[in-house]
Amino acid sequence: MDFKGVNMVINYDLPTSAVEYIHRIGRTGRAGHRGKAVTFFTEDDKPLLRSIANVIQRAGCPVPEYIKHLPKLQSKQKKKFIKKPLTRESICTTPKCFLKKDKRKMKTTKENTKAKKKGKEDKNGSKLQTVAES
Repeated sequence: MDFKGVNMVINYDLPTSAVEYIHRIGRTGRAGHRGKAVTFFTEDDKPLLRSIANVIQRAGCPVPEYIKHLPKLQSKQKKKFIKKPLTRESICTTPKCFLKKDKRKMKTTKENTKAKKKGKEDKNGSKLQTVAES
């Protein structure tokens, strides 16, 4: 897929390889345009950082010294990370106020649906037309 006009990519989880990193950030800065990529990482991701930092450095971008001096990842460890990426707590980027509104809306919708179902049939089984109040 090619999305025109993408000028920034944010990786909320660190790619498991330099190839995957290049693929992800390749969505920005296409056709000679400039772009930015921001990648968040945790302490657990440190073993994966060095290979990605090498790619960044070869592209001419600055890399912090502490990342350059991280130990090199052994091939056995690489395979392990690729087969089974780190599991993380899920995050939600939706503001809490929107989530509360959606929750209220869902509750009201469920109540209205229940009221409609109740009112459709009377004791004799004949259908009644009801309108739910909102």
